[in-house]
Amino acid sequence: MFDKVAKLLSDNRGIEIDKITPTSTFADLGLDSLDVVDLLMVFEDEFKVTIELNDNIKTVGDVANLIQSLKK
Repeated sequence: MFDKVAKLLSDNRGIEIDKITPTSTFADLGLDSLDVVDLLMVFEDEFKVTIELNDNIKTVGDVANLIQSLKK
């Protein structure tokens, strides 16, 4: 799941995919809160899930894990 999330992030924000790791925070990647909200909508559309923005989502890995748990 991480690879799919990283690819979407790279495609949507023009970030080199090799710079995205599971421990990358959105701030590390130069994204602000509006960027994160936009990305979460992209992830929701792509994976057909509903993501609640909360304090537990700090890294790219957090998003991938959350999406994985919602897909079960």
